[in-house]
Amino acid sequence: MATVEDLTTKFEALGLTAEKAKETAGNKKLAPTLSTIVDATGQATFEKSSGMLLYTLAATAAKEKTPHVEYIAKAISSGRLASTEQVSAATKFCSKNDPAAAEAAFDQACGVGVVVGDEEIAAKVRGVVDSAKEKLLEERYRAQGRVLGLVKKLPDLRWADSGKVKSEFDAQILALLGPKDERDDPAKLKKEKKAAASSSSAPASVAKSAPGPKKWEPATLESMFAEGEISRLHKPGDNPQIKPELMEAHLAATKGQVITRFPPEPNGYLHIGHAKAINVSFGYAKTHGGVCNLRYDDTNPEAEEEEYVQSILEAIRWLGFEPHQILYSSDYFQQLYELAVKLTERGLAYVCHCTGEEIHDQRGGDAMGPRYACKHRDRPVAESLAEFQKMKEGRYAAKEAMLRMKMDLEDGNPQMWDLVAYRILYASHHRTGTEWCIYPTYDFTHCLCDSFENITHSLCTREFTQSRQSYYWLCDALDVYKPVQWEYGRLNITNSVLSKRKLLKLRDEGLIAALDDPRLYTLPALRRRGVPHQAINAFVRELGVTTANTTIDVARLENHVRDALNELAPRIMAAIHPIKVVLENLPEDHLEEIDLPYKPRDESFGSHRVPFTRVLYIDESDFREVDSPDYYRLAPNKSVGLQGIPHPITCTEVRKNADGSVAELVCRYENEGKHAKPKTFIQWVADCPKLGSPVRLDEVRIYQPLFKHANPYDKTEVPGGWLSDVDRDSLQVVKGAVAEVGLWDSIKRYAAAEAGKRELAAHHVENVRFQFMRIGYFALDKDAVLPVEAIEKNQLSNAKIVMNRIVTLKEDAKKEAGKTSA
Repeated sequence: MATVEDLTTKFEALGLTAEKAKETAGNKKLAPTLSTIVDATGQATFEKSSGMLLYTLAATAAKEKTPHVEYIAKAISSGRLASTEQVSAATKFCSKNDPAAAEAAFDQACGVGVVVGDEEIAAKVRGVVDSAKEKLLEERYRAQGRVLGLVKKLPDLRWADSGKVKSEFDAQILALLGPKDERDDPAKLKKEKKAAASSSSAPASVAKSAPGPKKWEPATLESMFAEGEISRLHKPGDNPQIKPELMEAHLAATKGQVITRFPPEPNGYLHIGHAKAINVSFGYAKTHGGVCNLRYDDTNPEAEEEEYVQSILEAIRWLGFEPHQILYSSDYFQQLYELAVKLTERGLAYVCHCTGEEIHDQRGGDAMGPRYACKHRDRPVAESLAEFQKMKEGRYAAKEAMLRMKMDLEDGNPQMWDLVAYRILYASHHRTGTEWCIYPTYDFTHCLCDSFENITHSLCTREFTQSRQSYYWLCDALDVYKPVQWEYGRLNITNSVLSKRKLLKLRDEGLIAALDDPRLYTLPALRRRGVPHQAINAFVRELGVTTANTTIDVARLENHVRDALNELAPRIMAAIHPIKVVLENLPEDHLEEIDLPYKPRDESFGSHRVPFTRVLYIDESDFREVDSPDYYRLAPNKSVGLQGIPHPITCTEVRKNADGSVAELVCRYENEGKHAKPKTFIQWVADCPKLGSPVRLDEVRIYQPLFKHANPYDKTEVPGGWLSDVDRDSLQVVKGAVAEVGLWDSIKRYAAAEAGKRELAAHHVENVRFQFMRIGYFALDKDAVLPVEAIEKNQLSNAKIVMNRIVTLKEDAKKEAGKTSA
């Protein structure tokens, strides 16, 4: 038997690095497969290109148990197969055919001898680029990934050198668009525009020719699947089956349509990671003209609640998707039970009475020692069937008996160590009540439900990679249609915890009020905070789909939120911490009505009228008693502009309360003579009760990150544990804030629309969002009280307005650091 050292030397000859060769030699599944493949070639040295293809073949064969690998290996070493695309086609062909008996068919299926010349590559790429020219010129490099995906799908380029195709594509894109510039860097463009706008020396002609505000262009659903391994997944019908008739029946039922599923357990709220999973499962199906089912994995009645069933469906629809069918694992309880009996009858399942500790020891224990079989493993089939019937009849207490699958204890994969198929649970199920006292496990249920529903692509996150082998084993053991499972990396974000158990701990400790607390990253919490679903979709789509688990800085999500809100939110003026201002040179009854746009330079938002009076309010962040050269807002004897008002104001007196705090500011309205243009303009709210101003906000909730560190689990930074990292001051409730009448007018317009009426009735008011100018983005909270009668009769005093800060404005992060009014 070859030693690890021998295998390492052997694998280095393929072109692997010494480190990779040693790692492969120690892999109990991959090493023997790769060694067999190398031996089949009859060679001792290899070109690196063919060596890498042999390694790719071994990695596939070790997972899929590909037949005829020796034949494929010889085809690689002889040069008949020269690309990963050809090797992939070869494994598919060999899963259904004997290549030695059908060499001509093998060569045709794998593109053997097909040469795609440089001129043909250039012509085919040019055809796609020309057809997409309008879109490329409009979206520039943002459309590059989608167009490349179209090129890769060309049948005529299937056997072309992928490197040459990519190089030709890049060259043609560069020729069409030129090098990347500021148009391809929105952040840089915005910075330059801001600098240009603030330059007082710029000629008027230059200012007029500056481009208008750039519309937000989020990543598309199609872009998620245009590149990477997910762009090369199998087509329906290409996944091999243990019996050909299984695929025949599958294709007869599906007509070759892509069918995916999203299978959440209804034991908690979905979170930001699930938003990626929803986009992957629903999006892959939609992009490929297929459908996606929602299937609740409701096999644990002790943890599942109807509240979560409804919440999950709401979250999916909120993100913009609609299930093809709404299904439950419990729909199949009888079928699953019958298959469990069938598995037992085949001698592939047995009833076990071991404790959890005993099973742990059988699997090697903490020391990872030798594994050994349970003493019940070889009991007669009839005895296991009788014991399973007793379990079903409730003649055992919970944990006294379980049905285990007889798998492969010698396999290196823990998911093959006789997994539990059924356990006893005496709990009322949310759909079936007490009809059952035995329930199938995830490992037994999931693949079989996928099979029942003719799922073509079972897409899941990487923690289920090892489960793929047991998934396939069970389908083959029962002679049922076998879908393909494919795993991708899960999504996490900084400054958060997503574990359901930990979220419940936060609630039970009183650190949050509910699981939709807006400081959390559950989907109901993000929705309640006012985060637009468009921003969440854009965030996960921009990240793409890879096999790497990722932890993304929460700031990246917040940038998408700002971009979306910049498009969606009307602008109004508000003061979170108001200071009274009296314009001493205006008469007591002074009243002007000023027309203000809801969004400057975007007429589609419309406009509204606000009163301008002798008394008004500004935010305390816009006033300082001690001036400084780098401060441009209001200070004693200093002028500042008011948004939408033609003349500035100058502070002439500061009146204080007994405790030294500012009571009011006396200012002069500079409406006579000439005055220098103010360096900045601040927001304000008039005091005009007869016109409903100000709109008094009962509560404004200012949220900071719930956790102080990016990774609350990092013991080096958080030695006291994740719970000690909670910022107990991360919620500030501000009372006494005021806003201008545009806020109430917007609420009335919202409530008059049919969609608004429905959302008000359901307490989903988060779509009422605003940019409080120069402060941040805010949305109504579900705790707001907006009686229909109060809105219809304009009775503002009968309403309770509660606002959540969604996110700060970009420029406020530094400017207002440490200020709760930001």
